[in-house]
Amino acid sequence: MSMKVSELSTNPLRRKFASGKTAYGLWVTLESPAVTEIAAAMGVDWICIDLEHGALDFSDVLNHLRAAKGTDMAVIARVPASRVDTIKKCLDIGVDGVVLPLINSADELREAFEHARYPTVGKRGLGGERAVRWGLGIAEYIRRANEDALVIPVIETRSASENIEAILDVPGLETIFFGPADLSSSMGYIGEWEGPGVAEDILRIQRSAAKRGIVSGVIGMTPEDMNARETQGFQMIGLGSDGGMLIKQFKQLFGKLKGETYEHNWF
Repeated sequence: MSMKVSELSTNPLRRKFASGKTAYGLWVTLESPAVTEIAAAMGVDWICIDLEHGALDFSDVLNHLRAAKGTDMAVIARVPASRVDTIKKCLDIGVDGVVLPLINSADELREAFEHARYPTVGKRGLGGERAVRWGLGIAEYIRRANEDALVIPVIETRSASENIEAILDVPGLETIFFGPADLSSSMGYIGEWEGPGVAEDILRIQRSAAKRGIVSGVIGMTPEDMNARETQGFQMIGLGSDGGMLIKQFKQLFGKLKGETYEHNWF
């Protein structure tokens, strides 16, 4: 159980972490808000809207947020890059947190935190957008925004692995997420989910994070893998992506109908 998050938070994902329970989520890559409605109806704890890869844009984030309104499912977004414009816009639209790709150092993470926090702890600008109910709820939002919005770096490069102790010591860090495929690629094993030594490296980092009360997250490959990750101490587990699940079902169906074997890759 992370000691850095509060059960009093209005962020449903932070409350889940504070309870000590595992939070299961879905990576959203498709435009249709029906994906989010189905995920919420199925009891998914969080979705991550992926702006880094694919064709989704900020208007898609807004539509998925509207689909999740009135549910207890958290909506976070992986920004295209850890820049002020992408971080600020996602938070202004109203996401519960931002996922930061390709964080390599503590300095990069500290800068991203500044973009996500209002003064005096950060330098996020004030705007009367959706998150503050078009200005009608600005005082309440500003009061809790610095504590409620999650900032989640993805550990997916050799540099991040080498600099991990400094990254984990950045003030305000509560959650990290692993990108095993990119971490493998950065270590010379392109196309592999966990190349030689990568699985051990991930567990080393996860244990170091846990000592600091920092929640670790990762995507599970199979139900058995997800159970193993939970046993290892991962509290934020991705079930896969919407598109990936659709492809997997088609492969299984066509495999039975046509008597063919379809290999399901990690993507």
